[in-house]
Amino acid sequence: MSMFEGFPVEVSPAFEGERIRKESMFVEFGGPDVAHKFELVRVKPLEDVEDGKVEVVGPDISGLEEGGSYPLGIIIHVAGAKLDADLESVIERRVYLYSNYIEGVMRLNQRYDIWMRISKTSFKKGLTTFKWIGLALQKLFKAEMPYIERMQTTFITNPEEVARMYDDALRLYKVRDEKVRGMKDEDVNVYYGCTLCQSFAPNHVCTITPQRISFCGALTWLDARASANIDPKGPNFPIDRGRCLDTVNGEYEGVNEITEKKSMGTVKRVYLYSMFGYPMTACGCFECIAFYVPEVDGIAVVHRPFKQPTVNGLTFATMAGQTGGGIQAEGFLGIAVEFMRSDKFFSADGGWSRIAWLPSDLKNSVKGAIPSELFDKIATEKDVTNIEDLARFLAERGHPLGEKIKEAQARLEEPLVSDAVPNIEMPKLVSAPAAAMPLTDLIPRAGEAEPFEIVFEGKIKIGKITLKR
Repeated sequence: MSMFEGFPVEVSPAFEGERIRKESMFVEFGGPDVAHKFELVRVKPLEDVEDGKVEVVGPDISGLEEGGSYPLGIIIHVAGAKLDADLESVIERRVYLYSNYIEGVMRLNQRYDIWMRISKTSFKKGLTTFKWIGLALQKLFKAEMPYIERMQTTFITNPEEVARMYDDALRLYKVRDEKVRGMKDEDVNVYYGCTLCQSFAPNHVCTITPQRISFCGALTWLDARASANIDPKGPNFPIDRGRCLDTVNGEYEGVNEITEKKSMGTVKRVYLYSMFGYPMTACGCFECIAFYVPEVDGIAVVHRPFKQPTVNGLTFATMAGQTGGGIQAEGFLGIAVEFMRSDKFFSADGGWSRIAWLPSDLKNSVKGAIPSELFDKIATEKDVTNIEDLARFLAERGHPLGEKIKEAQARLEEPLVSDAVPNIEMPKLVSAPAAAMPLTDLIPRAGEAEPFEIVFEGKIKIGKITLKR
């Protein structure tokens, strides 16, 4: 008899990676439009856990309005002789995995960023209560992690209660992250890998080091080590870093070998400390996106809660499409907030001296990691709204990128010719293919009165064209 006998929907790894579009969902919990959402696993003494219990605090699925987005808190208490607090985050990260085994349930992200959708089809089949989801999780966890002897689950949808417990969850996440601070990548010979998100990004392999937390922000090096030790066949595994091929960029022979193997041969080289060349792949659960701003030769970072267009005019959601999916995307990289507190934070690319723009609340949350002399020199959405203003801000504030910007601007304003330039016709815009020659070759020299053409292709928005002597 199946352990899911009597369930209204199927429960199987076959449903992992199932996508539920908005028009197909009955309801969703968490996600970008909901302020408060979280998941927590706590290890308790055996006598404090009522095995098999599933509790719902607030309206259940059937009591919610179709098409709505609602807050959600998930609290799971576990007990067992082999369990300790170091395994809480390990078990917690699997909630994402096992939720996706349930037909008609799509689970994304982690910690304080969870996002769950229930499909209309599964709701009609009978998935009308969290109790089915809680029971499915309990059975899956116990089957895969037999060291969990008892487990009870609570789903909280009451908005006031979720908001109250949200701050408690954030404090606990912070305590966990702080445990690994102070450790150095050079102090260990073994890093850890994670392939938990391959259901959504088949070629993605995350490398976790003492100074580089997982992209999702949920697994530190200590967490990954605990996971690999207690579940050797699970999604976390040791990586013998091997011979160092590049100290600056952080390239290691062992990391390359395991990444190529686990990515089915698609990713052959990885830089741990750079977003250029051979950056790590990303899935879609990243907390932040770091993106290159070529106009100032700098890097900007935006986190998921920031909904406005960033300084390059694109939103987090727009850039996420070209950042995730398990591909190496130079100039776009998913990272965790905690990585910004690491000494290895883009150390190959200039570290904080290369950071040009951050959302103001993200900037304040990592203030302790930003060198004091740079804090006021990094722009936010309150300072600038476009690239032109960003360049001006960096130059005026004396940002390390400012000197390069001033030099580039000075070169642009140098005289193109030394003699008087005769009157010339205004440039005529045509749609013919652009000539393969530099613009300076099209500017008439002294004594030449022939008109010239400047040809533009595609969609181009021009505020002003200035020709200077």
